[in-house]
Amino acid sequence: MNEKEHDKLLQIKTAGTLELLSQSPHYNRYEATPYEALDALFKEYELGQEDGFIDFGCGKARVSFYVHHRFSSSVTGIEMNGQLYQDALENLVQYRRKRKQAGGAIRFERCFAEEYKIADSENRFYFFNPFSIQIFMKVVGNILLSVEREQRPVDVVLYYPTADYVQFMDNQTPFELWKEVKVDRLYAKNENERFLVYRLGG
Repeated sequence: MNEKEHDKLLQIKTAGTLELLSQSPHYNRYEATPYEALDALFKEYELGQEDGFIDFGCGKARVSFYVHHRFSSSVTGIEMNGQLYQDALENLVQYRRKRKQAGGAIRFERCFAEEYKIADSENRFYFFNPFSIQIFMKVVGNILLSVEREQRPVDVVLYYPTADYVQFMDNQTPFELWKEVKVDRLYAKNENERFLVYRLGG
């Protein structure tokens, strides 16, 4: 299936990019993770219905809907841009028309990622370079604080990982690289087309 066919299956609209003009320089433009990449990741990385999946910088929420549809996990999308947040809510209305509420909840919050309070039930955290390393460091710090509060295995999933994200995870956190998933066709042309899954505990 191509991008449009995938969107149609989920009853959502997530294509395109959006430059965040006049926004903080710490936040990057919106660009959805390719469905081809998501298919590659989730062939090798499974979620359970009991998992709590957080999509940081969710944009129009392609990843959120994909994960909920495929695994019935509880999903929360975090988005600070008002237009993208509205797009995610509109997609949610359309998605629910096709799929009666099954499995975990799916919801969206408009807030800055570093201000989001991580729940004890949340254990899988997804990032497609949504913001600067400074904010990423704060968010990972919040994840670690939540683990101190409620011990559990947690994963941080990076798509198209930048060198500063990787260096931080490798050298300044207790997370260990657990799995690398290359998006075969895309990786042949661009070695950034991969996922890194970091795990703590478990």
